[in-house]
Amino acid sequence: MVPAAALAPPPLVEALAAPGYGVDRGFAEPRLVGALVEDLERRDRAGEFRAAAVGAGPNRAVRPQVRGDRICWLAAPACDAEREILARLEALRVALNRTLMLGLVDLECHYAIYAPGTRYARHLDRSPAGAERVVSVVLYLNDGWRAADGGELVIAAGTGEVRVTPAAGTLAAFLSQRFEHEVRVARRARLSLTGWFRRRPASGIAL
Repeated sequence: MVPAAALAPPPLVEALAAPGYGVDRGFAEPRLVGALVEDLERRDRAGEFRAAAVGAGPNRAVRPQVRGDRICWLAAPACDAEREILARLEALRVALNRTLMLGLVDLECHYAIYAPGTRYARHLDRSPAGAERVVSVVLYLNDGWRAADGGELVIAAGTGEVRVTPAAGTLAAFLSQRFEHEVRVARRARLSLTGWFRRRPASGIAL
């Protein structure tokens, strides 16, 4: 018989059930965070990052006063560290489906670099194609982050602002279309792996 504790949903899954957001400050250990940072920096040196845009269709544009990060999409893992973190996120997707029946079919994600002085203004995570994004996840890769470094994720919850320090190994997750959020101005380079668990489009066409 499987122990009852093994069947219990992870705390992050319970948090997404209510209140709809949660934080796991030990999702990735220093070894894994360090390896991901090395790959992020390698990709950056190779010119794989580009300025992030906002909006959709003809209104899509780079607006650094609104969103100042540079991003690199992960179409496929390029190293062991990426394969490991994607496997952990896949396990989270399965747990979310098993417990909350969200119908999540995949994950899209990218690395993000906020240079000092940049931010992302308050917004909702929406897919340009519709409402496929269901759960937003952000894994922070910043060793030794201090309050004076800024760069907090601020979630606009019904009870007030929820602030998440972007410290290394912390995973924040929230329901994409329920919570507006922002990234406050960073005062040192701020690194993360950001993604969205998605469901199939209403038309039933595969993503």
